[in-house]
Amino acid sequence: MAPTKKTPTIYDVAKLSGVSISTISRVLNTSDKVNPETLKRVMDAIDRLGFVPKAEARARAMQGTGRIGVLTPLFTAPSFVQRLRGVASALSKANYELVIYPVDSMDHLQGYLSSIPLMRNIDGLIIMSLAINDQDAKRLSINGMGTVLIEYLHPDINSIQIDDTHGGDLVAKHLIKKGHKTVAFIGDIEPPEKFAIHPVRSRFNGFKQTLQEAGLSLPKAYVKSAPYTQKETRQAAQELLNLPKPPTAIFAASDTQAFGIMKIARQLNIKVPDDLAIVGFDDVDTAEYVDLTTVRQHLDESGRLAAEILLARISEADRPLQHINLPLLLIERDTT
Repeated sequence: MAPTKKTPTIYDVAKLSGVSISTISRVLNTSDKVNPETLKRVMDAIDRLGFVPKAEARARAMQGTGRIGVLTPLFTAPSFVQRLRGVASALSKANYELVIYPVDSMDHLQGYLSSIPLMRNIDGLIIMSLAINDQDAKRLSINGMGTVLIEYLHPDINSIQIDDTHGGDLVAKHLIKKGHKTVAFIGDIEPPEKFAIHPVRSRFNGFKQTLQEAGLSLPKAYVKSAPYTQKETRQAAQELLNLPKPPTAIFAASDTQAFGIMKIARQLNIKVPDDLAIVGFDDVDTAEYVDLTTVRQHLDESGRLAAEILLARISEADRPLQHINLPLLLIERDTT
């Protein structure tokens, strides 16, 4: 009879990774406090051995925790708040608790993706606007952590997708139809964060490509890369509007930035939309209040759908993967 395969222990992980038991404990419980090199070495050993912490093994034999986790950057931004609202509405109906894991660095993200599937403090995971690699996806799957991605596609994980390139195309076509020939763009095209996905670049590319196809140019002077903060957005808007030939329309990569442009226009006594058209992106709650023309991306619905897909996977683990592409819609209001 073949010998029974020995269940790997924390001591086996320590031996293979070359670190102490206490370090492995920190990786499992407070991974954000472990340096990236050590974290990778320990997680590689865990993955190779198929190690499962004892506490986690007990948890798998017990009923679920009744908690769903959300990994998210920028969780105070209006668009993220609305997505979270959609998640929360679906979870509250199912009597699940929402746990938010804010991500502000690549190390933070990798720490969560390493420890959460092993410790199983939650029943499922929603990952917003963050990229994951094949190894992360495999770890989530092997450890039975049901996951849904929002704004990112991985073939082995459920996802809710948004075609940001098409969003930029919608804006360009709208402004062309309105007769604008000198247009500008403001958005965070080159953000410093490497841990989050950057849909603004896709929105810009879609916008620029459609303009070019219509025979219109978008010179560098009319493109301003600015972060989401109001200060930088207003400065970028002021620079554009002080050009010898100012644009007659500005596409802002987010509604928040569009609000900043609207304020600068008022300060400069520029009439909107007579002298300047402004288009945003997201359709956050405030956009309707200020009559902003914008691209609606169904923020609440994306969160609600993600939660519903996840809850369905928890109750039926062998359900087929779902990849849903939510449509975008340009909402015309009083700023164009």
